[in-house]
Amino acid sequence: MRKTAARPTAKADTAAALQEALVVATHGRHCLVETASGARLLCHPRGKKLNVVVGDRVHWQPSGDEGSIIQTLPRRNLLYRQDALRTKSFAANLDQALLLLAAEPEFSERQLARALIACEVARITALIALNKADLAAPFARAWARLAPYRAMGYSVLPLCIRPQTAACASGATAAATAATDGLALLEQQLAGRSTLVLGPSGAGKSSLINRLVPGAAAQTGTLSQALASGKHTTTHTRWFWLDQARAAALIDSPGFQEFGLHHIGRAQLAGCMPDIGPHTTQCRFYNCTHLHEPGCGVRDAVVEDADFQTRLAAGANPISASRYKIYSELFAQLR
Repeated sequence: MRKTAARPTAKADTAAALQEALVVATHGRHCLVETASGARLLCHPRGKKLNVVVGDRVHWQPSGDEGSIIQTLPRRNLLYRQDALRTKSFAANLDQALLLLAAEPEFSERQLARALIACEVARITALIALNKADLAAPFARAWARLAPYRAMGYSVLPLCIRPQTAACASGATAAATAATDGLALLEQQLAGRSTLVLGPSGAGKSSLINRLVPGAAAQTGTLSQALASGKHTTTHTRWFWLDQARAAALIDSPGFQEFGLHHIGRAQLAGCMPDIGPHTTQCRFYNCTHLHEPGCGVRDAVVEDADFQTRLAAGANPISASRYKIYSELFAQLR
């Protein structure tokens, strides 16, 4: 008796129809995905429990003129913030995060510290860039405030993102001259990497995107139209390619006023702060909170901000008083 070939099952048919794509924009339950050929189309996650963020690699299948996302592929990392009420995801599968600050208005060091801690937890390399170097006096003050972060080993770059002004172009100040080189150095740091741009409103994220991505404004309008999000272009995260080879990308994110860290436990906190973590090995007690215990290596290393540079130059490994205050406040707030 001749055997007939087994008929493919519905499950096998579905698996064969799945295609892989990159999520390049999200807004609510709407997602824009990019296929291997570079085509982009609107997709919707199948099922309310399927959480999709920009940077995800997903399996999807056609559904009329649009598509359905069936599953997300395993992530290398995910950067998110969490407060008492909700979790807000920024992006997944990142090579690094660029924390963009401005000399004016004055940036919040607490926000900066929180974002850096979230990067440490997610094991995502963080860069810091200080914009508006053409504002000499405010820039000098802000640059001095970032001294502890340079001492921790973070790359801190000076920038002048706005279109070339007379100050930036003529080298009227040392800071402005450094900023001209800073943009070129930043581009070197971005090459071949996917980089999430984080920062408060007014820091210059949109200006940076427009400087580095040709036609970014037009792309933003296209993404917003595709996602049916109208003019609310700052309410969703967007992926921009920096080169034709699609090897480097900038991910633009909405500005934030708060950066919740409720997903981090108190015991993790010191280890997520590079200036504090190394001193914990000098504590007398293994479960030291670094707040009041005797023989605390962390508290012994704290110096006044005015003395920080002097102690650093002398070969010490100090903790600035402002950074220790941030640790103390965060410890009190975390569960």
